[in-house]
Amino acid sequence: MRKGIYILPNLITLLSMFAGFYSIVASLNSNYEQAAWAIMVASVFDVLDGWVARITHTATRFGIEIDSLADVISFGVAPGILVYTWTLSSFGSYGWLGSFFLVACAALRLARFNVQMGSAEKKHFTGLPTPASALVIAGTVLAYEQVIGILEHLKLARLADAVGKDYWVLALTFLLAGLMVSNITYHSLKEANLKERRPFGVLVVIVAFLAIAAQNPALSLFLVSVSYVASGIGEALYRLFNRKKPTAAVEH
Repeated sequence: MRKGIYILPNLITLLSMFAGFYSIVASLNSNYEQAAWAIMVASVFDVLDGWVARITHTATRFGIEIDSLADVISFGVAPGILVYTWTLSSFGSYGWLGSFFLVACAALRLARFNVQMGSAEKKHFTGLPTPASALVIAGTVLAYEQVIGILEHLKLARLADAVGKDYWVLALTFLLAGLMVSNITYHSLKEANLKERRPFGVLVVIVAFLAIAAQNPALSLFLVSVSYVASGIGEALYRLFNRKKPTAAVEH
């Protein structure tokens, strides 16, 4: 600390924290869409600060600590407040306890990440990353009406009405909280080496996805975030059911 701190990466981290705090303020003012987009902006800054620190070789222990504190606000408290004010407040004390459980699991997830940094979590994550959990909440808020429209088109609207928005959002909140502190492995962007050559079709697919995302960013955010959550669960189930059975001992 006597030598000073690096300004650029820590400034980007503070911008992520600012976006998370703005999300909280917007949620309290019932501006749910603004709150959800603010979480999205915070996630962009969260990626940028780590990228800038690695590129400029300015990663420090101070930066790691302030990044975790910013993540607790932007991807723990902000989505917890958003989901509570948006729908879980109808459950009374159970609603805010569910929101707190999400916040607590996000904090525990980040604490575990800091402890495992440099060992277990080099190219993959143990448990659902907190930004991914927050983006699912934000995507659900932004794309809710569109998802209901798709269900109506598929003639599944009665099923959604029977369950009720409040109940399935409450279930989603507990699911995301549990996944963050689970031992399910999730892939990291660090696994994708952008310096290596890739087939030409990969670039075409990326451009096509960006075009679709520009046309409907809310629904794209929802589908991508949910798909990422489902990918970890799917791989965990695949490994569980394909685990080799121990060879039975031969009786003499």
